[in-house]
Amino acid sequence: MQISASTAVLTLFAGGMLIHPIGVVLCKAFGRSGKHDRQNPLGALALESTAWLILCLPITYAVSQLNVRWFFPAMLLVIGGRYLTFRTLFGLRIYWACGATLALAGYLLAVSKAPPHVAAFSGAAIELAFAAAIVVMGRRETPLQP
Repeated sequence: MQISASTAVLTLFAGGMLIHPIGVVLCKAFGRSGKHDRQNPLGALALESTAWLILCLPITYAVSQLNVRWFFPAMLLVIGGRYLTFRTLFGLRIYWACGATLALAGYLLAVSKAPPHVAAFSGAAIELAFAAAIVVMGRRETPLQP
């Protein structure tokens, strides 16, 4: 079964709205709070970077209207840029690597004119790989709470 590119775009938007609540549930399942340290003076950066991401969505949508192959690469660039701020929020340098990897993938997928499904699955694979690495790193740094 094939779906239209516009359906894929809307699916990413809808799925993106579920990332935070699902992430909090998963963090709690792993015995974590899912929040930044309250004493971090840059804690407001989490909300500010979310606002930036949301403000970029119309741009990525407009780009997709010009060429649907550009939507997912554009989103990878935007999401990658947001991950760069997570180093400051959560203290793990791996977020810099994740952000850079997503941005580089977005660029390479755009210049190679990759089909939308390849770009979408590439971004998902990168995020899943980094998520697994971050979970492993987190377990090493702080034991899980009972």
